[in-house]
Amino acid sequence: MEKTIDEKKQGQTLVLDQKKENTRKLFIESYGCAMNFSDSEIVASILSDQGFNTTQSLEDADLVLVNTCSIRDKAEQTVRKRLEKYNAVKRINPKMKVGVLGCMAERLKTKFLEEEKIVDLVVGPDAYKDLPNLLAEVDEGRDAINVILSKEETYGDISPVRLNSNGVTAFVSITRGCDNMCTFCVVPFTRGRERSRNPQSIIEEVNDLWSKGYKEITLLGQNVDSYLWYGGGLKKDFVKASDMQKATAVNFSNLLELCAQAQPKMRIRFSTSNPQDLTLDVIETMAKYDNICKHIHLPVQSGSNRILKEMNRLHTREEYFELIDNIRRILPECSISQDLIAGFPTETEQDHQDTLSLMDYVKYNFGYMFTYSERPGTMAERKMDDDVPEAIKKRRLAEIVQLQREHSEIRTKEYLNTTVEVLIERESKKSDAHWSGRTSQNIVAVFPKEHYTIGDLVKVTVKDCTSATLIGKAIKYSDNN
Repeated sequence: MEKTIDEKKQGQTLVLDQKKENTRKLFIESYGCAMNFSDSEIVASILSDQGFNTTQSLEDADLVLVNTCSIRDKAEQTVRKRLEKYNAVKRINPKMKVGVLGCMAERLKTKFLEEEKIVDLVVGPDAYKDLPNLLAEVDEGRDAINVILSKEETYGDISPVRLNSNGVTAFVSITRGCDNMCTFCVVPFTRGRERSRNPQSIIEEVNDLWSKGYKEITLLGQNVDSYLWYGGGLKKDFVKASDMQKATAVNFSNLLELCAQAQPKMRIRFSTSNPQDLTLDVIETMAKYDNICKHIHLPVQSGSNRILKEMNRLHTREEYFELIDNIRRILPECSISQDLIAGFPTETEQDHQDTLSLMDYVKYNFGYMFTYSERPGTMAERKMDDDVPEAIKKRRLAEIVQLQREHSEIRTKEYLNTTVEVLIERESKKSDAHWSGRTSQNIVAVFPKEHYTIGDLVKVTVKDCTSATLIGKAIKYSDNN
């Protein structure tokens, strides 16, 4: 699935402001993509109203929740190890209750609750509002489960608590579920059919974040480009909508424009796009508004038409090239990043060479590259043999990663001796005398702190770079502060 998994954030525990009246302690960890971390903020908001304050001490917790991912085997194995740890602590503190949230919850509900008996609570991605009822069941000594997938739930009426936030950037979920049945992906089965959130609630959340000092938001969805609001309901049912609903429908390009107009000085990002759904009007809207960041994450997964067909990707290599050409024409300053899978079933050496040649054509700024990992429940797992030997997968991935490193260096060097706008997000990891932030193109830049501070938008002259990071000096505040 088109979700970037940030390895640095895996297993992050969440911290909230403490409410004096709350007496119970919640320990919550998140794994997987940005949607899962966003969902944890929704869960924390619901449980805060149920008397829970967060704790980072596992041993002190009354309730331990892990928000899970089924996209990659590595994430799933990590969660299993964490559940073993929780249960070891639970033997010392028998009052502790353990629950699994998210995609693994939906897929492994019976295994966790009945066969392995390692959790008390299993809650799917559409059932978080049922948590108070489920916790009441657990408090009565019964196991509790709700993994029903909804056709309506978008959590648009819940104001998420911002967790582990730098106070500068925030996620805003705009869609849930996915209708693209890519054969390697389990998301349609764990998160359900695609539905969009009321645009008014999105704009209200954006305005609220601006009032609280946030400078950048990322509109988030499994596939943001297929956002479509016509009064509620599944996207696939839009064909049954009335003429009035169709005439007043809001698509992703419209939503992007509404957000850009609502807060002209707030940076707007979005993730993730799907090549088949990224339309020209979205690219044109990006070009029209300075505050819409000039970066598109555009997963391709393979450069081979035959493999794309096996993956049920609804675009061809040629259509992808045409899309890239249009982005370069309309938005020449736009950076483009990718997701790629090496070693999908039946992939030949020629298919792999097609992927490398596609990379040479695009020369991505950066990317997220993985070997194919068979996921239970997917069409590929049910109907295809995982027949590419592991050694060949790893060799092909190494070639992809090496080529991407070369392209990243080429792209990053294009910024040498230019001036870029950077939003300061945090202290540099390598030096407490430097700030770190990102350009509109999502490129990391570091520079001496001087008198600037987190949340400032500054103009930075680029003096040097690594393959992925710009190194420079701030010359002044941006006009967009």
